Amino acid sequence: MISVVHLPVLLLGVAGMAAVFAKVEIHIEGKDGWAGSLPTWRIEKHWLLDVFFGGRPLTGYHAWALPFSLLIFHFPLLFAWDWSWRLEARCLACLMVFWIIEDLLWFILNPAWGWRRFTPTEVRWHKHWLFGLPTDYWTFAIIAAGLLWFAYR
Repeated sequence: MISVVHLPVLLLGVAGMAAVFAKVEIHIEGKDGWAGSLPTWRIEKHWLLDVFFGGRPLTGYHAWALPFSLLIFHFPLLFAWDWSWRLEARCLACLMVFWIIEDLLWFILNPAWGWRRFTPTEVRWHKHWLFGLPTDYWTFAIIAAGLLWFAYR
């Protein structure tokens, strides 16, 4: 049986990982978000980018960072040699929460950005916004909540 404290502690751990990775990305990318000045390849336009990336370009940096994070979140299942649909739902939900928090903290903690510049006008790579946040945050939060409900019911 899962304890009532498990979910908040799990999410706190995910938030801690997101904060650390946000700082790593700030040191890698500097003021230029979405790998804007990194020496990497970019695919600017493709219909799949509209579907899966909200219209953002695919970069070599992100092509490797995203699967790496997927593997990191699944590593405990491999380590424990245990898998179920509930554990998979928990991994995917945590991954989504991680990227929401990490992306937001990239702006808040980045000395070149801060909360004031976190707007649709300034953040050109987030093309769709709702209630002051990129729609990706809302979409992933809703999906993550559903996955966590399934994982803990």
